[in-house]
Amino acid sequence: MPGLAAVQSEKGGIVYYAPEEIELYHDANGRIDRVTAKADGRPVDYAGIGTMSKSKRNGVDPQALIEKYGADTARFFMMFASPPEQTLEWSDSGVEGAYRFLRRVWNFAAENKQSIKDGMRLKPDWSGAAPAVKTVRFEVHSLIKQANHDLEKFQFNTVASACMKILNTLEGIPAAESGPAADKHNRHLLLGEGISLLLRLLSPIAPHIATCLWRELGYGDDILKAPWPASDAAALQQQETKLVVQINGKKRAEVTVSQASDEAAVKTAVLANADIQRNLNGKDIKKFIIVPGRLVNIVLA
Repeated sequence: MPGLAAVQSEKGGIVYYAPEEIELYHDANGRIDRVTAKADGRPVDYAGIGTMSKSKRNGVDPQALIEKYGADTARFFMMFASPPEQTLEWSDSGVEGAYRFLRRVWNFAAENKQSIKDGMRLKPDWSGAAPAVKTVRFEVHSLIKQANHDLEKFQFNTVASACMKILNTLEGIPAAESGPAADKHNRHLLLGEGISLLLRLLSPIAPHIATCLWRELGYGDDILKAPWPASDAAALQQQETKLVVQINGKKRAEVTVSQASDEAAVKTAVLANADIQRNLNGKDIKKFIIVPGRLVNIVLA
């Protein structure tokens, strides 16, 4: 981690040391309490993390990073670590985190290779998909929509973050090996579509791994010729919605109802909730206010 290490020269100026020229000593709590120069052992003033600068000799050689982790890790870390208009603060743990993420992408694709290929051969039909599958697809396409919005604003760090969130979501796809054939069918469809979207979104940030997996999984020879990922409006239409339920303005529960539920169905679902019944405690209801898609407020007499 490139901190600022320096001593005052005999002429009153400042002499800076490169990270590899100093020795850090830590106390029992792991905090740096003493810094010395490796060459002669004399004490060195250490100012902690600072902006990387050639004159201050606290820069990091990208070639060493590339040789250890690969160019994709370097690119992903730099994109993810901060917005482009802000100074990048170096972090060894951040670099290792980027490497672990890309390794997870590779491992997930390898472990699900056959399912992904099976999904690409199936005709997309989400009408009979289980609610859990539709929920995952909604989350993936919501992230794609937000990533495209952020990309227009050059917020590359949140685009990189969206890639990580998409992988997390795909890793949560329910297993279907022992379930009905329809569940396995939709799982394969979801994997085939989800990895395709992830790799295309990831390709400008980590082009090597994205290009390699694109070919290995059978999507095509050149990911650059594939259309840019776009969200599917149908996937963003939720079948259910979660309503916050208040009693006299205080939140007491959350109730999930169908998007098609009318006021009577919403009222029935709310009054069937155990938390609501406990808080009502037999009291009379004066008003039952419904804000569609958002909340229900029960006003007691």
